[in-house]
Amino acid sequence: MVKYVIKKDGKREEFETSKIIVAISNANRETEDKVSTDEIYSIIDAVSKFDSEVITTNEINNIIEEQLIKFNKLDLVKKYIIFNEDSIIKINTTDNSILSLINCKNVDTMEENSNKKATLISTQRDLIAGECSKDITDRLLLPEKIVKAHKDGILHFHDKDYFLQPMFNCCLVNLGDMLDNGTVINGKLIESPKSFQVACIVTTQIIASISGGQYGGQSIDIKHLAKYLRVTYDKHYKKRYEKYLEKGYSKEAASEKANEDALDRRSEELKSGIQTIQYQLNTLMTTNGQTPFVTIFMHMVENYEYEEELALIIEEILKQRIEGIKNEKGVPVTPAFPKLVYVLDECNNLSGGKYDYLTKLCVKCSAKRMYPDYISAKKMRENYEGNVFSPMGCRSFLSCYKDDNNEYKFEGRFNQGVVSINLPQIGILANKDMDVFWKLLDERLDLCFEALMCRHNALKGVVSDVSPIHYQYGGIARLNKGEKIDKLLENGYSTISLGYIGLYELTYLMIGKTHTSRQGEEFSLEVMNYLRKKVDEWKEKTNIGFGLYGTPAESLCYRFARIDKEKFGVIENVTDKGYYTNSYHVDVREKIDAFKKLKFESKYQVISSGGAISYIEIPNMNKNLKALEEVVKYIYDNILYAEFNTKSDYCQECGFDGEIIINDDNEWECPNCHNKNHETMNVVRRTCGYLGENYWNLGKTKEIKARVTHL
Repeated sequence: MVKYVIKKDGKREEFETSKIIVAISNANRETEDKVSTDEIYSIIDAVSKFDSEVITTNEINNIIEEQLIKFNKLDLVKKYIIFNEDSIIKINTTDNSILSLINCKNVDTMEENSNKKATLISTQRDLIAGECSKDITDRLLLPEKIVKAHKDGILHFHDKDYFLQPMFNCCLVNLGDMLDNGTVINGKLIESPKSFQVACIVTTQIIASISGGQYGGQSIDIKHLAKYLRVTYDKHYKKRYEKYLEKGYSKEAASEKANEDALDRRSEELKSGIQTIQYQLNTLMTTNGQTPFVTIFMHMVENYEYEEELALIIEEILKQRIEGIKNEKGVPVTPAFPKLVYVLDECNNLSGGKYDYLTKLCVKCSAKRMYPDYISAKKMRENYEGNVFSPMGCRSFLSCYKDDNNEYKFEGRFNQGVVSINLPQIGILANKDMDVFWKLLDERLDLCFEALMCRHNALKGVVSDVSPIHYQYGGIARLNKGEKIDKLLENGYSTISLGYIGLYELTYLMIGKTHTSRQGEEFSLEVMNYLRKKVDEWKEKTNIGFGLYGTPAESLCYRFARIDKEKFGVIENVTDKGYYTNSYHVDVREKIDAFKKLKFESKYQVISSGGAISYIEIPNMNKNLKALEEVVKYIYDNILYAEFNTKSDYCQECGFDGEIIINDDNEWECPNCHNKNHETMNVVRRTCGYLGENYWNLGKTKEIKARVTHL
């Protein structure tokens, strides 16, 4: 029996059958002429029975090729010959990345997510698993050309660190179903809550559990809690009313006193319940090594059954967010999560509506804490068949879908994953030649489609048991145990996204002008419409819900720019900056006023219906809220989804409460005491569509530093 292998360089190592499996699997992926698992083990058995304890790699290859011919796998033999050298002697590629991660030297991985503190054991555990997943994904799960395209910066196969497991990206949690009909968490039945306080606790448990079975953001509609605020009132009213009757009060007097008591009790539970959500979600650490990435959706709807309660809940959420959460020094600071999204509608768009007071509170909150972000119900209805619904996480939007009753459904749906295309690299290679550009774009979109289908196919055949909270107990669906999730992947029920980055740089490369110029705008819109046309064609061809998605590009803005700089050198306004511009956005350095920026970017949001958000960089507006209100009114009439960026920092060393700066060495530094220690500063910045608070990679830091204000 074989015990040792002599490699081509003369080195001797122990014989490992796993390397044969890898080599044959690599070849298997590239042909229809595949061998089965049983045949692979038959080949391994033939190699193992070689008549010596020592065998050379050439002898191993000869035996494998003979066995493949024996199985009449002639095309596979050709593929194997191409792959065998690399596959048989391939060493573990994760050792260095994992060890450097533990030693805090793996900068790329450590700075990939600004809400993960990579020095913590709990976070490192997730990152270590991610490094293993990336390695196996590259070697075994993806076609070689997709792996190479990712490595070369042609495209970005997002979240390879989770691809090994059958997880999806982001979702709209069906919170109403889970609260009203109960759910199961960790094998324990959670019945419908009997009070608002309990409903808030259950909501945080649901969010934490949902986080463990996916890798992207989740969103909940806060309106589903309004019912339970009414339950609290009714319960206490009934109890107190009966008590006052027993004491001899008249029915009218008993009712009046019971109402006062029930309102007091409702107010107490409202405050403590919202506080529970805010503090629980900022102190929980999920299996992903971070605070749950959750968005709270606040849409004030007139004539809603629990309209009064909903208004009270939204008001309390805003008041507590303005107050902030205390850091370790006891000073209130801006929390990164939960992200808040507030809908501007007819009743609250600052034109005299019933709930304008809530919007004014939102403006005050935005000026101090950056959230909430704003969705225009008016513009959303124009683009989504009359519907208003939450983004998933920070910016991903579902397409419209009707259930078996011909009713629109959004909650309980999800995104299967994202692959992003590097637009600037195409512009660099095309070198202003439009024919070359469109040809390259087509070729690379074909690669993106193939990569996206890898994501889709990886979820096919998955059974509901892999994440009961999602598939069996209401988060997404209520499937049977052992039932496949395939019906949730087809017919547009879930989406899958083509992302893009660097429209500004592409336009500059091809036109020589920014996309805010007339000629640049024409070209950039032509590109956007072409991308949209492609995803619509893919949707028609496959019956899968493809969407065009403006990639958040937290780490990707740096990765693509770095790869292209290494390949093509320093290119003015492109690779010299150290980052690429997010999705369709105006260059962060471009001086443009808030209203023009929103109006300009609104044209691109309409096309990028699978995900888009625009921001306005503002100075400290706490003493000029009226000006900010004017921008909010403009958002309602002109753009679907927008947000404000301001500064909300604190230095624990000297007590400075203002803007922590980025110095000439791209380090964060307190302007008062010159403290540079990340551990003793609270810095919060808009990363892409969400806030980050654990610092950023070099490219994103440079991008943040370059931002100019728009007001």
